[in-house]
Amino acid sequence: MQMKIKGKVWLFEDNVDTDMIIPARFLNMSDEHVLGKKCFADKRPGFSSRVARGDVLVAGSNFGCGSSREHAPLAIKAAGIGAIVAKSFARIFYRNAFNVGLPLLESDRAADLLEEADEISVDLESGEILKIRDALKLKTRPIPDFMRQIIEMGGLTGYTINKELTAS
Repeated sequence: MQMKIKGKVWLFEDNVDTDMIIPARFLNMSDEHVLGKKCFADKRPGFSSRVARGDVLVAGSNFGCGSSREHAPLAIKAAGIGAIVAKSFARIFYRNAFNVGLPLLESDRAADLLEEADEISVDLESGEILKIRDALKLKTRPIPDFMRQIIEMGGLTGYTINKELTAS
């Protein structure tokens, strides 16, 4: 996983719940590519066909609230989103996202200062966001080292396998 992401902003409001991210009727699917195509199916029809790999979802507070389903961050990642920046995340969504290798950054200001379709660069290591058009820089809370290692290994499964291989 690269630690610098460059893409377009997809702006969302506060309290985006897991039912909006992946509607319940798709929860019987486990293929991440199919889930990615159904991401935001009701909230933003056609979302996944317009996302470019590495785009960044930017949202308000309490992103990922609602049901504790691992399908939600998996669908976002499979749709091509490279990272999510929000004012805050629901606790279980936060952990599920890192488990599947989807980076999350917290910023009190990003959702207020960035606009839909802005081109940005996100440095996951430093936590800095750069808005390309006017060179606006925003600092986020950087991802803790341990969580960044999980991201680098593609998620908790990859991290665990890597740790087991290096221990033997």
